[in-house]
Amino acid sequence: MAILSGRKIKKVYGKKSTAQEVLKGINMEVQEGEFVGIMGPSGSGKTTLLNVLASIDKTTEGIIEISGNNLSKMKERELSNFRREQLGFIFQDYNLLDTLTVKENIFLPLSISKVPKKEAEERFMELTKTLGIEDIINKYPNEISGGEKQRTSAARALISNPSIVFADEPTGALDSKAATALLSNLEKINHHKKVTIVMVTHDAVAASFCSRVLFLKDGQLYTELYKGEKDRTQFFQEIMNIQGVLGGDGYDA
Repeated sequence: MAILSGRKIKKVYGKKSTAQEVLKGINMEVQEGEFVGIMGPSGSGKTTLLNVLASIDKTTEGIIEISGNNLSKMKERELSNFRREQLGFIFQDYNLLDTLTVKENIFLPLSISKVPKKEAEERFMELTKTLGIEDIINKYPNEISGGEKQRTSAARALISNPSIVFADEPTGALDSKAATALLSNLEKINHHKKVTIVMVTHDAVAASFCSRVLFLKDGQLYTELYKGEKDRTQFFQEIMNIQGVLGGDGYDA
């Protein structure tokens, strides 16, 4: 069952002579429970695509539906409520509040929700244990490592039980050990909790944790790879092969 559907997605910046068409009529679907990566050279439109799918930005043309809800038909307040209740976000720069503890940052999305306190605590305990941050819940962001910050950000994205989690280069600021720990945890949560994840990355290692990878080129869907029964090493090599075709040196931005 498709939880996210995009049809003829276009995004144009500027007007007339200065217009730049970044997305050129993309059609795509994400099935419930998938872990989908989005890759492409710098300027291919991958971050723009994530932003419009996540309702952070609006399409110029096209239709995006999440759980049967047409985002383009929602008014701003309705869209804001939908984003808060149905979507989770993990950003490269963590977006944690320095004046709040790890626990307070994680609970932030539930501050105006109607989730019972006992249920919220149970979610919190399970997530922090799964992500390996149960020992730092009373610390502040400036007292923890980058990897711990990103796992805190992941817990915050997941605590509201969103329909989809959108991740924008979540390992971009992490060393390889911290990145692997985060991705292993996201893969585990995806498998066991059937949480749908859509992740933009330039890193083939990160993408190898996904169940499917979409490749963009010049604002269009170029191709896609399914992991299937392959192990991560085999899938990584296939991803690298596509990067080589597209121009691997353009993946650094």
